[in-house]
Amino acid sequence: MALYLLCKDPASPNNGSPTLYYDDESRNFLLQGWRVLDPGNRLSGITIPEHETVVEFPSRLLQLFPTAIRAPQATAPAATEEPHQTG
Repeated sequence: MALYLLCKDPASPNNGSPTLYYDDESRNFLLQGWRVLDPGNRLSGITIPEHETVVEFPSRLLQLFPTAIRAPQATAPAATEEPHQTG
């Protein structure tokens, strides 16, 4: 299994998040984003099952998705290099 780094938000002040990854084993995408602040108000109309979560990311990141999906950059950095690494 390998996680492939697809794109990072170029406007991120620390260039760490939001980030889009691709998991070649599950064939799913993983989105590292921001926690939703004040979820009681903003997410009150959404039913979120216990095994799911909601993350927030800026709309400017959407424009990078099609390009990123066509050309993965590399495998995801090791956990020691990326503090929020999953996998």
